[in-house]
Amino acid sequence: MPERFTPAPEDRFTFGLWTVGWQGADPFGTATRPALDPVETVERLAGLGAYGVTFHDDDLIPFGSSDAEREAVVKRFRDALDRTGMKVPMATTNLFTHPVFKDGAFTANDRDVRRYALRKTIRNIDLAVELGAGVYVAWGGREGAESGAAKDVRAALDRMKEAFDLLGQYVTEQGYDLRFAIEPKPNEPRGDILLPTIGHALAFIERLERPDLVGVNPEVGHEQMAGLNFPHGIAQALWAGKLFHIDLNGQSGIKYDQDFRFGAGDLRQAFWLVGLLESADYDGPRHFDFKPVRTDGQDGVWESAKNCMRNYLVLKERAAAFRADPEVQEALAASRLPDLARPTAEDGLAGLLADPSAYDTFDPEAAGARSMSFERLDQLALDHLLATR
Repeated sequence: MPERFTPAPEDRFTFGLWTVGWQGADPFGTATRPALDPVETVERLAGLGAYGVTFHDDDLIPFGSSDAEREAVVKRFRDALDRTGMKVPMATTNLFTHPVFKDGAFTANDRDVRRYALRKTIRNIDLAVELGAGVYVAWGGREGAESGAAKDVRAALDRMKEAFDLLGQYVTEQGYDLRFAIEPKPNEPRGDILLPTIGHALAFIERLERPDLVGVNPEVGHEQMAGLNFPHGIAQALWAGKLFHIDLNGQSGIKYDQDFRFGAGDLRQAFWLVGLLESADYDGPRHFDFKPVRTDGQDGVWESAKNCMRNYLVLKERAAAFRADPEVQEALAASRLPDLARPTAEDGLAGLLADPSAYDTFDPEAAGARSMSFERLDQLALDHLLATR
């Protein structure tokens, strides 16, 4: 591998324990790989040049563990982090695997389930902060329904708001330096999941008591499986100041959540995404939330983890070359893209209404005949992506 594509901790690449630790079980087949020890995961990822590791509570500590068992697991994990220098920038809670969450967690119809879900989350928030996490992701994979009669969506959104308000109150009263990031997904495992897209999540956040504490954690595949443009969604999250975290993987169109390694699937959108993140100076982790293909053994697990990071670095180089190309700058000018940054009415409403060129003498036929030169610009981008320039 060329040295410039070799990852290093300063690249801030992170992986969830559940990603490389996926054993290959799916709805139609049992596991094809043995379970991974979280300590081995930390050590192997550190050896590949990763910056950090993330976890659900149940990834690290088996569900139902005693306090003594929990303490022993956490001690081993912390020792591995200290030994390797790996960080824990983010953590989350598993509110979807156990049957108790079959109708959701924060929005379950059963009140006692909702109370248990909040306490389970709060317990893991304490551990996340102890291990240094600055972001706490919330994916509501079971917060939804298959039947219109089964869920009062307005009441469910009230309960969702209540949950985030309580969690915000808890971290504030504890003095924790921790922010929350909602992870949208349209469907799977529920037929329809609440807050299915980046836009839904952004609208919801504005209704919270502490909206400054809550942002989004968008995932490539989650938006693309609904046919949406992921870089556009990320641009809006950045515009709103709400991109607190991001999940990178690959997806091939409107299908089930495929969780390919980053760069597989829609490569053009991956190119635009990396260019956006780098040009916007996004300073959060580049987190890979993918599944190594179940056809491979452990060799494929670490190969795919390495290639997630490599593909990001390759796309980062290609995107930088595109932006720096003089011919691209010329094509951008011909497309009049720089003019988009100029306010439409910098002279204010009064100036707009008093300007005859804005309407009275404006020639819509001539304006409509202008070429935008977008085809040339798009081909230049493709040439850079394919490294033919």
